[in-house]
Amino acid sequence: MRTDHSDMTHYELLVLAVSLELAAAKWKVALHDGRRDNPAVHTVAEPQAASRLQAVLTLIGQHKEKWALPANVRVVVSYEAGQDAFWIFRALQARGIECHVVDPGSIPVERHKRRAKTDRLDAVKLVINLRAWLRGERGRTRVIRVPSPQDEASRHLMRDRGQLQKEVLQHRDRMRKLLVTLGCWDEVDSRKFAGRLARGELRCHDGAPLPVELHERLVRECARLTLAEQQLAALEKTRQSSLPEPARERIAHLTRLSGTGPVGGSRLALQLFWRQFTNRCQVGACVGLAPQPYDSGESQVDQGISKTGQPTGACAAHRDGGPGSATNP
Repeated sequence: MRTDHSDMTHYELLVLAVSLELAAAKWKVALHDGRRDNPAVHTVAEPQAASRLQAVLTLIGQHKEKWALPANVRVVVSYEAGQDAFWIFRALQARGIECHVVDPGSIPVERHKRRAKTDRLDAVKLVINLRAWLRGERGRTRVIRVPSPQDEASRHLMRDRGQLQKEVLQHRDRMRKLLVTLGCWDEVDSRKFAGRLARGELRCHDGAPLPVELHERLVRECARLTLAEQQLAALEKTRQSSLPEPARERIAHLTRLSGTGPVGGSRLALQLFWRQFTNRCQVGACVGLAPQPYDSGESQVDQGISKTGQPTGACAAHRDGGPGSATNP
């Protein structure tokens, strides 16, 4: 009985941990089963995403056979959150492989001024931290929550809106500064500005017409400004109707709060509250409003809030009078 229990415990703890160090040209794949000193590290450099992912699955199958692992051994894959987002997570989950996406800033690193850093070393460190996390050492790394495909797609609405607003302000500011160089202080925010520019009514400080090159550049800037304004107006018309019903319900609940309008409610619902929070501390930590005390030896300093997490959610919380808006340093 004792031997059977020991064998069962060993089987339950047997895990093939895999880490992916992602890059555009190639991936580093580190594999470790917990029974050897150093993990195996390989490089996959297939040109297409599907073939590169299949190469990773092939490596997993080969090491199962090479290390005499059971066919149904638990396989856990991890990679750092980055520009590849969550398609790898969903592809592996669809194939029945457990996958975790980790916060890059939560991985401990050496504090030497000069330290070796390569993709190979990063992959090895990631797989070692993954095994420690699976053993229950939650402080070794932090796993992030992955949104559903619909929640991730809905975020593009508010992000595109913010980008278009930024482009509109940039075009206007650029035209204003170009005119100021010649002493022309005409208001570029007026709807009549484009017509006056087309008719050649703008003048320098001495009454001379604008140089031809500057005039042509301003015309091109006006055309780009008009396009951005048209896209922004079209997005505003379809913003609410294009959202799924759960998102509209979340926005409706948030807009009942004092000081939260439709835009602020949409930003909070799509960027922040697709997650499930159990207390207010989790909300504060997610938007970077958690305190960061420094208490070491005789030194005690209040460093303010962390300002990490979701910047858009934090901006909306501050703008709408949310928690910490009056105390943020």
